[in-house]
Amino acid sequence: MSLDSPHYRLWRNARLATLAPESPGLGVVEQGAVACEGERIVFAGAEADVPAEVSAAADIVDCGGRWITPGLVDCHTHLVYAGDRATEFEQRLAGASYEEIARTGGGIAATVRAVRAADDDTLYAESLPRLHAMMAEGVTTVEIKSGYGLDLDNERKQLRVARRLGVENPVNVVTTFLGAHAWPPEVAPAARGQHLLHIREDMLPAIAREGLADAFDAFCETIAFSDESVAQLFVAAKRLGLPVKLHADQLSNQRGAALAARFDALSADHLEFAEAEGVIAMARAGTVAVLLPGAFYFLRELKVPPVLMLRQAGVKLAVATDCNPGTSPMTSLLLAMNMAATFFRLTVPECIAGVTREAARALGKQDEVGTLEAGKRCDLAIWDIEQPADLVYRIGGNPLYRRVWNGQ
Repeated sequence: MSLDSPHYRLWRNARLATLAPESPGLGVVEQGAVACEGERIVFAGAEADVPAEVSAAADIVDCGGRWITPGLVDCHTHLVYAGDRATEFEQRLAGASYEEIARTGGGIAATVRAVRAADDDTLYAESLPRLHAMMAEGVTTVEIKSGYGLDLDNERKQLRVARRLGVENPVNVVTTFLGAHAWPPEVAPAARGQHLLHIREDMLPAIAREGLADAFDAFCETIAFSDESVAQLFVAAKRLGLPVKLHADQLSNQRGAALAARFDALSADHLEFAEAEGVIAMARAGTVAVLLPGAFYFLRELKVPPVLMLRQAGVKLAVATDCNPGTSPMTSLLLAMNMAATFFRLTVPECIAGVTREAARALGKQDEVGTLEAGKRCDLAIWDIEQPADLVYRIGGNPLYRRVWNGQ
């Protein structure tokens, strides 16, 4: 082989769940193979159809009949933070609500204090084990939000650390600026209008100019930002070229689903209290519903997202961990799938699509990752399972055999 010849790698003797959108169900190929050249998939399909030039020139990996899925995508995390909130967990067990804890200086404000006190290296060191735990379960792409700094310097710090995690580890990191996560503790209620202006006129342009964020997010809720305030921020973000996402209708109906759709948001996340009008608007806008069963479980909520309504409207469903210190201290996307099936009655194909193809769509990365198709990044998860349902069925196990990122 000449030095100019393509260098292929081939995974053969495998069963594939390609998640290709034109294929039924999971896009299963029983006797399949995946080949890459460099970082990109050049073939995914029946092993009998592998091009001769690929099989002749490839490094070949025999998968022993194991299943291959796309690398998993965790599309909603708050992974970069310092400290923990175990004390608040005890308070909730004793009957305190999330809102009560937040109004007395706990909740997000407690993590803000810890993040502000930590330097870059401390934040990195505390966040790295969480990232490694996700990667050990087959995650190859992860979204990381800021939102625990709440001033420009500390929001920058969180986003710098998130970018560094992606540079120094074999994982794709997508960053989101969540500057409208909560009102900073030093901002009095009478000064909130001024702080909203600061986010819009100072923080957002600086973050966009420095290339620290791939999207903008906000928390639309009675204890956070109103729909009118979020709309102002969304206008500014879109003007700066940042796509938007929204924490929507988690604790009450704030018309967040409809607001997200009005701005063609990539996703609306949580959605426990979403109403029909908002769901229909999401379907028309192509806004993905990101379901976060970890927070539902941890907060012991009773109202489930309107999954049947979302499904019937044709809204795409994604599933994520919502990894954060206060309401979902979870790093397991496999567990999130089981919870989504158990609590929200998602089907096995919906759960697996929700952490691959639809999670990629929720990040605006569906052209890059989330399916096994030629041209996509060669991000694979190879599993020691008998059937795809095992990925959703198991609680506490990890059947990952090999993880492949960018063809390596």
